[in-house]
Amino acid sequence: MTANAPYSASQRDTVVELIQRSAAKYPDRPFTVIDGTPYSYGEVDRRSNAMARELTSLGVKAGQCVVTLFDTNIDVFTCWFAINKLGAVWVPINTAYRGEFLRHQVSDTEARIVICDDHYLERFSHIAASLPDVQLILTRGGATDQGCPITIKPLDTCRGSDSAPLPLEVKPADLAALIYTSGTTGPSKGCMISHNYLTAIGRVNRRYTWLDEGQTLWTCLPVFHAAALCAVLSVMADGSCIALASQFSLTRFWDEVETSGATSAMLMASIFALVAQAPECEAEKRYRGKLKMVFGVPITPPVRKVWQERFGVELVSSWSYGQTEAIRMTAVPLGETPPETCAGRAVDEYEIQIFDDQDQPVPEGTVGQIVLRPRHPGLIFDGYWKRPDSTAAAWKNLWMHTGDLGKIIDGYLYFCDRAKDYLRSRGENISSFEVESSFLSHHAIAEVAVHAVGEQSTEDELKVTAVLREGAQLTEHELCLWSLENLPHFAVPRYIEFRDALPKNPTGRVLKYQLRDEGCTPTSWDREAAGISVRRRK
Repeated sequence: MTANAPYSASQRDTVVELIQRSAAKYPDRPFTVIDGTPYSYGEVDRRSNAMARELTSLGVKAGQCVVTLFDTNIDVFTCWFAINKLGAVWVPINTAYRGEFLRHQVSDTEARIVICDDHYLERFSHIAASLPDVQLILTRGGATDQGCPITIKPLDTCRGSDSAPLPLEVKPADLAALIYTSGTTGPSKGCMISHNYLTAIGRVNRRYTWLDEGQTLWTCLPVFHAAALCAVLSVMADGSCIALASQFSLTRFWDEVETSGATSAMLMASIFALVAQAPECEAEKRYRGKLKMVFGVPITPPVRKVWQERFGVELVSSWSYGQTEAIRMTAVPLGETPPETCAGRAVDEYEIQIFDDQDQPVPEGTVGQIVLRPRHPGLIFDGYWKRPDSTAAAWKNLWMHTGDLGKIIDGYLYFCDRAKDYLRSRGENISSFEVESSFLSHHAIAEVAVHAVGEQSTEDELKVTAVLREGAQLTEHELCLWSLENLPHFAVPRYIEFRDALPKNPTGRVLKYQLRDEGCTPTSWDREAAGISVRRRK
């Protein structure tokens, strides 16, 4: 498509129609294989039909939000499709969230029903008093908490038995999901995702994935991530399969991929390097050359070379760029060899430009803000949930402003930098505002600033600079241990520094750029030097 291609009509679809078509055409083909257990298209369709009827009896209606907090299991899909078949809005929450992170997102949705794995029930019990809209929690496994003021029932009581198809009442423009952003400069915002947007990103992703009909795509990314959703939706049109590992295991990686028979795999961040550096194993040797493509970001040139030469992977692609608001803005066609450091070029569905601070296009090769707009209807998010001002700001001059800096050379996009308060650690986007809110709940903290230190090339090292309340006694070590219990694992800072005051401008705004520039000072306490490690917890 040329750079001047006009805005035009395109294919319109819904998640409900997509699963129904696939189930009708490929009823016995595996839709997903989770930790080695297969589930066919027909089975998943029937399960979701039956559950949708039960959710109706609980009062779920079109337009209402239903929150899920799940590890990777079959009920992710049963609940997602059941919710969407009622015209309701699915809200998948990151399983690392707890405390204020979890409270904000659940409360923001005004959801009446939450569905979760048993071991996450305690998190809701701790914040139940701050969730006035939630009336019912359905637990996968049937756990109960007698001290929780919210009614709790086993999810098994809502599986239903009537699996006949439901009347189709969902339109492409209807909301299918809320996916929360990282909230880089304030509370995280819910991106309103339409049915058409979800199905479109599946088609886009499939176009750039090495996968023939009926073949398998493997990933260990959790399905609450937009990237994993993109992968799931990409296999459905022709009855291909998404193989999911509920957890990443370095020692089992090649055994799991071999068992799945995958020809492509979607990975993320440090996984590429970890596998590349791992000792050789028999499954790796047996599967050499059978995995045709791996993709994800970031991949360094040395790691790319290992995957190609040692593992025999023909295509190792990190040439993409996207956000929840527009998940797959750039890519590189299969068979094309782009510049090593680029982020691909705009896919046919989008127009991408680089603007200066006045929203004027800049000359080729000049760094500015990355902006985009769709060439067809329903291809990006519909705005931020209940935040019209934020939506209008992002859509200034009818272009979506990403807040990221980049440049375009010979049609290829190069990512250059991130918005000032954007943080990324362990493959997760992080809201500095929400981390700060959590630290301010500590009785000894009067003021706090959370920011990145170091080069910020791919992943950030987080630092907390804090001011203690008058008379308070607290060590950096104690605050770190507190953060382990009260923050998602990926938001636990590496560095902590106590100061008498934070640097501020005349209006009282904390000068984070100054803290970033100062980086690690002689008085910065280092968690790693103290021997404290951080791991994902359930």
